[in-house]
Amino acid sequence: MRRLFISFEGGEGAGKSTQMQMLYSFLAARGFDVVSVRDPGTTNVSEKIRNILKDKATGDISARVEALLYFAARAQMVDEIVRPALDEGKVVITDRFAHSTYVYQGYAGGMDVGNLAQINDFATKGFLPNLTFYLQISPENGLKRKAAQQDLDRIEAKGLEYHKQISAGYDKIAADDESGRIITIDATLPAEEIHNKIVSHIEKILI
Repeated sequence: MRRLFISFEGGEGAGKSTQMQMLYSFLAARGFDVVSVRDPGTTNVSEKIRNILKDKATGDISARVEALLYFAARAQMVDEIVRPALDEGKVVITDRFAHSTYVYQGYAGGMDVGNLAQINDFATKGFLPNLTFYLQISPENGLKRKAAQQDLDRIEAKGLEYHKQISAGYDKIAADDESGRIITIDATLPAEEIHNKIVSHIEKILI
């Protein structure tokens, strides 16, 4: 089996964590050695950066500084966890990766996506997921879900218009994708139905 790196993307409240847990259990039950990570986070350094980015007490950060912090956290995660795990033949699944930066700091934050892609290439040494599942949900529904679960963090609390730009950014990236690596799934479907759709794609490349 070739090494497999899978990312989950989507706006707030899309259900990424739920689907990651379901996929982790599915793969582990079938004998795969699976590593689950979150971006930003997972490593000691990356979790500290995550706290800065998420904490409302941090206050305003420019999109440029946000992007650089995300890149730093991602670089550490790739070097410390993702690349070594894949080299050992493990399957790695991540909650967010480069597409999140292109959308949040690019389309919604006003930064040039091409520039962000170049910096991401440097930060990750050209590392990209083999497959990305984009869980598509309207910002209204996503934020409503999120608010019902917990207090909104600094990013989640930026306002509806900001999250509408995020949604539009994800839709554009998915529509423009020519690699076939981005799979768009309706996040309002029942969790089990979404999981089945994900598994059907995973099975095609695990055989």
